[in-house]
Amino acid sequence: MTLDDKQASVKTRPAYGFAPMILRDLRRNSMVVALVIVVALFSFLTDGTVVRDANISNLIAQNGYVLILAVGMVMVIIAGHIDLSVGSVAGFVGAAAGVMIAYWSIPWPIVIVLALAVGGLIGAWQGFWIAYVGVPSFIVTLAGMITFRGLTLVVLGRNNIGSFPEGYRALGNGFLTDLAGEYETDPVTVGVFVLAAAVIALAAVRSRKRRLRLNGADEPFAWFLTKLVIQLGALLFVGFALARYKGIPVILIIVVLIVIIYTVLTRRTAFGRHVYAIGGNRRAAELSGVKTKRADLLIFVNMGVLAALAGLVFTARLNLSNPSSGTGFELEAIAAAFVGGAAIQGGAGTVGGAVIGGVVIGLLNNGMSILGLGTEWQQTVKGLVLLAAVGFDFWNKRRLARSRA
Repeated sequence: MTLDDKQASVKTRPAYGFAPMILRDLRRNSMVVALVIVVALFSFLTDGTVVRDANISNLIAQNGYVLILAVGMVMVIIAGHIDLSVGSVAGFVGAAAGVMIAYWSIPWPIVIVLALAVGGLIGAWQGFWIAYVGVPSFIVTLAGMITFRGLTLVVLGRNNIGSFPEGYRALGNGFLTDLAGEYETDPVTVGVFVLAAAVIALAAVRSRKRRLRLNGADEPFAWFLTKLVIQLGALLFVGFALARYKGIPVILIIVVLIVIIYTVLTRRTAFGRHVYAIGGNRRAAELSGVKTKRADLLIFVNMGVLAALAGLVFTARLNLSNPSSGTGFELEAIAAAFVGGAAIQGGAGTVGGAVIGGVVIGLLNNGMSILGLGTEWQQTVKGLVLLAAVGFDFWNKRRLARSRA
């Protein structure tokens, strides 16, 4: 076959049919489908309470710490590790921050910097044992979970510390509202979300044009447009809900910045590629020149910083440093990562998927609380959802392996 024949065969390669494309996308984005189902189910069961303006805003504020932890946890899992200590680290850092503000009278901006540094040092300590001593991450972080839970009790002495400065509380409870004056629907919030929708639409169109220019088979335009309209519609729905309530939560700004930064980090940088390579095949990564020990250390330093940030956000929202803060956070972060599509063996997962998983977990918590279900049933349902998500991941991988055989 000549070069011209090969080029002609590429150019005339047929696009996927409409129905096969839908099925393929649904399989690839099963967690998005799950999110839609959860929203629809709880909207019906709660007579629309879940999608009301105040509840959407509260849902974001209540689950901000889960989304922060999920972003760090998915990187840990992609690299083939696990971190059981993030809840205890978040609780310890939150307790330390409370002591520095309330007892030592350190200005809260300095406290935030110090707290993040403490989180980084904790991550470096655990990462050293994992990367350079060779102790499995499960053991190291299990020890960390116990150790920092105990240190939290040491710092607080089983007492609560509360009443923090307004600037600090804004991390968990603040809103950007009335910047253009008092309106029933905040125009700044609407403008921000409309701009975000325009940027997403432009990026999607440019991406499609680039794929077509490279002569690759692409999805039918009708399906591309349908997905884009659904995505933008959901985004604008949330934007108008926030605009009618109190405006943009500060925690939402923090989470969006983290998602953007870590999406770029995992997709566009050498470090991100190294993380995936380590999780996919550590030995092959080493032979390819990847400094696996250094990467492992940095992964846990990063996780420590994000755990510290989650502890600050949670403490700021409660306006309270509590000895029990952080309990169970690690389970929610791990569940969010796995529900969002991270592979238990490592080497697969995305920041966006972890965020979707965190939103699913948050919606389950929120919806079941509105319905008045007890903690025992909430834990049962979340456990079953996690099992179903991981089970689906294994089933899907086996199905793909059989189809390629």
